[in-house]
Amino acid sequence: MAKEVTPKTKIELEIVQLVKDRRAELNRTQSHISDLLGVTRGYIGQIEMESSPSMYSYDQLNELAKYLECSMRDFVPEHPL
Repeated sequence: MAKEVTPKTKIELEIVQLVKDRRAELNRTQSHISDLLGVTRGYIGQIEMESSPSMYSYDQLNELAKYLECSMRDFVPEHPL
């Protein structure tokens, strides 16, 4: 059976999941994030889709950390993948 290939790497998938988890903890929606970053809600949806290559930039992660009241380190897995 062939291994499924996704446009995102394991680390990118983990970063997206950590952002989603923190966003959920604070009851923030994709719309809140899109307004903050000046992008469409659809773009945030693409970032959160495993099958899309779209990804947050470092500057966007920095803005998210400020907005979600955490450190950028909170968006990085504790151990290498």
